[in-house]
Amino acid sequence: MMKIKMIAKQLTKPEVLKYIIAGIILIYIVILLIFTSGSTKSFSEVRKKVEKAISQEELQQESGQKFKRYYGLNSADYEGVMLYSAKSSMSAEEILLVKTKTDEQVKEVERAIEKRLEKRMLDFEGYAPEQVRMLEQAQISVRGKFVLCVVSPEVSVYVTAFSKAL
Repeated sequence: MMKIKMIAKQLTKPEVLKYIIAGIILIYIVILLIFTSGSTKSFSEVRKKVEKAISQEELQQESGQKFKRYYGLNSADYEGVMLYSAKSSMSAEEILLVKTKTDEQVKEVERAIEKRLEKRMLDFEGYAPEQVRMLEQAQISVRGKFVLCVVSPEVSVYVTAFSKAL
């Protein structure tokens, strides 16, 4: 106890502040790494948890061929692809989950998603403003090699399911 008091007396206020600031920076870095890192979970584990949140009444699962047609990408090039789209052609609702094999593929998938969203906005422009608004509010979430794109009135439900799955 006496040693602690002696050490505390030797430290000046600027030195104490320096250690406090260093501690805060360290905590910030750890939190940042946790939230920006990927996941060690398999595609099938993440997929199952995201699928539980999907409304099967409104959305239907699509094939790898639809993924190629919609996004211009080959599903065989990725570790895993899950695509759900609206059963009705009058809805822009869509959920895409991809686990890439490489970091470079993440950018490739993001570009394809952005092109798809732009095209869909043009498709609905002029006659379905609520669908355009939903497309404008779409969210793309990237965590490591996982990419999630959600076009839905319930974006937060799917993004939360995705985050919890990781």
